[in-house]
Formats: sequence, C-alpha cells, structure tokens
Amino acid sequence: MPALQAIQDKTSSGLGAMTEFEKMINGEHYNSLDLDLRLKREAARLACAKYNAHPSKGNLKHITRLFAQSEQVIIEPGFQCDYGSQIYLGKGVYINFQCVLLDSAPIHIGDHVLIGPAAHLYTVDHPRDAAARAAGECFARPIHIGSRVWIGGGAKVLPGINIGDDAIIAANAVVTRNVAQGERYFG
Repeated sequence: MPALQAIQDKTSSGLGAMTEFEKMINGEHYNSLDLDLRLKREAARLACAKYNAHPSKGNLKHITRLFAQSEQVIIEPGFQCDYGSQIYLGKGVYINFQCVLLDSAPIHIGDHVLIGPAAHLYTVDHPRDAAARAAGECFARPIHIGSRVWIGGGAKVLPGINIGDDAIIAANAVVTRNVAQGERYFG
C-alpha cells in the first residue's frame, strides 16, 4: 500500500500532524465529525445513490471504483458504504439487496462469498464514555471474511471479527466473536 506508507513516512518524520482520515486508516482514534471525513462519506453516498437509483452493470462502476479491490462482483440495489476505499472484494462476491458496509477500517471479503439481504458489516466502534461519543470520537477494527462464506440475511458482523473459509453465518445472527473455518454460527 504505497499511499499508506507515504502517510506513515510523512507523519513519522514530523512533517505534520495526521489528519483524521490518516488516523482512521492507521487504526487510531479519530473524530468522525471532521469535515474531510464527512465529505468523503458524502461522496460515497452519492456514488451509491447513482447506482441504487438506476442499477445496471454500467452503473455498478459508480461504487466499484470507490473500492480498494473488486473483481467480477454482483451488488444488488440498496448498497451503502461509508467510504468504499477500505473495501476489498474477492472474485465472484455476491452482495444482496440493502447491505451496509461501514468501512472505517478495512473489510476483506474472500472469493465466492454470498452476503444475504440487509446484512451489515461494521468496522467502526464508539467509546463507552458518553462525552467522548458526543464529541465524535471513534475507532475502527478490520473485518476479515474468508472464501466461500455464506452470510445470511439480516446478519450483523461487529468490528474486529474474522470469519474463516467455508463458514456459514445464520440469518439475523449478530457475530460477536471470531468464526472458525467451516463453522456454522447461529449467534
């Protein structure tokens, strides 16, 4: 990731304080109310809205160009993401209707993964202290989903979760712990 390395080189050399975006992608606490982050989320929402208003293979480019990686994916309408820039989709990923990927940290999804309708993947978390939450403080932890995983409709995957290859996540499950390869998780 050359861009990330350039950010790390810049900040470690003392050339300037990190922006909230740089803090976010480096896994540090950041302020989600920052203007630059709000503008980046707005740009992603507009790209999603263009696709969702007129879903077609041609309009899919509005959201896939946000992604860090995608190859031969199918995304049904209703898709939403925070930034898109931290979403890595393997080959043959299918994302059903009304899915939400909050990508304040990387979301890695392996090959041939099926994600059911209204499934949500959350990398962002908030402090337990109410004052810090009200001030916009956030932190994020990556999600890793292996290959050939099936995530049932309405499932919620929480920050920092790893799901192994060939696992099945039940519909409406809330995934609060890592899921082993081949495991069936009911929540």
